[in-house]
Amino acid sequence: MKAVRPKKNLGQHFLVDLSIARRIADTVDACPDIPVLEVGPGMGVLTQYLVPKAREVKAVEIDTESVQYLHERFPELRDRIISDDFLRMDLHTVFEGQPFVLTGNYPYDISSQIFFKMVDNRDLIPCCTGMIQREVAQRMASAPGSKSYGILSVLIQAWYDVEYLFTVDEGVFNPPPKVKSAVIRMTRNDTRTLGCDEALFRRVVKSVFNQRRKMLRVSLRQLFADSASHADFFSQKMLTRRPEQLSVSEFVALTNLVEAEMAR
Repeated sequence: MKAVRPKKNLGQHFLVDLSIARRIADTVDACPDIPVLEVGPGMGVLTQYLVPKAREVKAVEIDTESVQYLHERFPELRDRIISDDFLRMDLHTVFEGQPFVLTGNYPYDISSQIFFKMVDNRDLIPCCTGMIQREVAQRMASAPGSKSYGILSVLIQAWYDVEYLFTVDEGVFNPPPKVKSAVIRMTRNDTRTLGCDEALFRRVVKSVFNQRRKMLRVSLRQLFADSASHADFFSQKMLTRRPEQLSVSEFVALTNLVEAEMAR
């Protein structure tokens, strides 16, 4: 079999350290008894350790060269290798509407989009594991008060408990990326409804973190057509805080305050 050529336009960095591949594959064991969907298997370095597990495994790969390679290397997966773009897939069709674990060595340039899709399909994905850029992993796992706490932190932690598992150095990839990587695990929490308008919640979170150095009373003005007519609202003490100081539950409370003020 001819090795797959890593493609820069697809953000491909193939993991070549088998011990790390095995460790990543074993992160799915925290959510047993349900199928696994691997995103971007490349040449199957994770796949080879997922296949022996006592559960159904499927893989989605956008690169046609990788798909051909996987068909040759894993003939037992021939009908379970999906040649498609994960971001465009209807995830309800993958395992006929059944929940599954999401895992992979995720392309750095679309990892945030992958996790936003996970959040949108949270009832299907009780557990997500895998490797991403270390900086992104740190943002996802950060607590309020941290410089890395931001949009990803809030929107993911609203629905998942995030664990930063371990760091991976650049030299274990072909080609080596310019940054370190990290392995994470996200497990669905007990939240079933936020207790606020979810679309407005996302809008509030993104609006204030896009001006993260400013107080909330400044960054929230963009949500109101005529902020001058809401002077009492903007004078509240809570709005003298900055976004990185608010927990997920405080963002929910803030969203409800904004919604009530918009309805005036």
